[in-house]
Amino acid sequence: MNDLVTRFLDTAAERPDEVAVIDPDGRTATFGELRRLTLEVSTGLRAEGLAPGDGVLFAVRNSATAIGLFLGLLRAGAVVISADTAVGPALVSARMRAYRPRWLIAESLFFTTSVVGPVRAFCRRRGWPVPDLRQPLADPGVRTVHIGRRLPGVPRSALALKDLFDRMPSAAPEPDADAPALVVFTSGTTEQPKGVVHSLRTLTAAVTMLGEYLPFAPGDVMHADGIVAGLPALLGGARLSLPKPSASPKRFAEDLATRRVTHAYGVPVHLAEVCRVLPRWPDHVRHLVMGSAPAAPAVLRQAMAAVPAGQVLSVYAMTEAIPLAVARAEDKLAHIERGLPGDLLGTPSPGVSARIAADGELLVSAPNACLGYLGAPPLTELATGDLARLDDAGRIVLTGRKKDMLIRGSYNIYPGLYEPSIALLSGVREAAMVGTPDPVTGDESVVLAVVVDSDDADPARLVRRLRRRLPELIDAEAVPDRIVVLPELPRSGRSRKLDRGRLRELVTASRP
Repeated sequence: MNDLVTRFLDTAAERPDEVAVIDPDGRTATFGELRRLTLEVSTGLRAEGLAPGDGVLFAVRNSATAIGLFLGLLRAGAVVISADTAVGPALVSARMRAYRPRWLIAESLFFTTSVVGPVRAFCRRRGWPVPDLRQPLADPGVRTVHIGRRLPGVPRSALALKDLFDRMPSAAPEPDADAPALVVFTSGTTEQPKGVVHSLRTLTAAVTMLGEYLPFAPGDVMHADGIVAGLPALLGGARLSLPKPSASPKRFAEDLATRRVTHAYGVPVHLAEVCRVLPRWPDHVRHLVMGSAPAAPAVLRQAMAAVPAGQVLSVYAMTEAIPLAVARAEDKLAHIERGLPGDLLGTPSPGVSARIAADGELLVSAPNACLGYLGAPPLTELATGDLARLDDAGRIVLTGRKKDMLIRGSYNIYPGLYEPSIALLSGVREAAMVGTPDPVTGDESVVLAVVVDSDDADPARLVRRLRRRLPELIDAEAVPDRIVVLPELPRSGRSRKLDRGRLRELVTASRP
């Protein structure tokens, strides 16, 4: 199998002196340096006893070093377990029980923040995401490798990254392409953590499919904050630019210019903020890619105006399968402006088979779909949790999330079916519908939360206009009981998806 690691090593060997990665702080690494790191990590860890199938808890922030480590671990046959900076010790312990790692590779700082309580508390108060490594550090069977100089909290027995270098070269065993290679925990309780398991084959398929939508050539520069999202650029001989974590819109805009970015990736909310700072992007930006969350019509228009001569794409993907479909921004807008319900996601990616279950849920099978979930049988078909339909052209149209369904009497209301059309109305920048319990009927009261499109807009006038327009626009059963104007919609996570739970709390607190 011509897997992604082999393809990277071949590409890097052809251009060893060219810059491959620009780190968030501006430092650069060449293809040759990244190739050597990949090979050194693979050889060194195997010499230290890492065996194929060993779990490696991975707590390294995005950087050239992180990419080299990731590729080296895959080459060695390890199972990379992504550390989560957002969860507490109870969930960390539950996840480690679900897949006990044999190794821990982390930045030295994260050992300190895990072991030294006041430092950990200080970082949390400041909003700096740091992983909680106390549970794996307490396990005597876990071997450790630290990145950076030795700091308080780093175990005495821990290897430094440099200790893995200069080992006797040996032929790498052929990795099992269908064995687990990456585990990413997405959600779940402490009783049942939900770990998504990918193989080298499914990861290679994902990277290949992304590269087909965004062909790269030497000289191109991809600005993206994820390793998997950035690998297509490296395999194409292009440069990967890593943004600073939580970079301000102004900093992101500056990077577009100074790093001569040709391809930019981001979540819709953040890209909209960048567009407000920089309405017209430099002409060398030819591709703008939005992912991880739906984009409101106003955001789509801003993105198209930012790169008028370029291409704006919206990627439909999930941790379990990247990508499932891709749509052009102009096609998504045309769908909404024609008054068609739902959010157009696009034609299924090559190799992706999609069908709609009896209850309306989108089911897919694809070469890039995960093997399954930890502790569960292998998947033959992936249930997305999304409600959708296939239009006459075979394109996927999202109509909502199963878990977001509201019940009013005998009528099921799916917010995603109506929110894009409402957000298209004059004066509305974003719109979201949630349900709040009705203490009298037991049904849910439907509340529409909207964000006005300008600071000087009159919220009361907008509410009156919506009251007049909505009965003409959406089904009568879905017309909201209340309309609430908010300065912004609550977001959560790195992808800054709409936090419906928090929104429900806000609209409940605003009840007259």
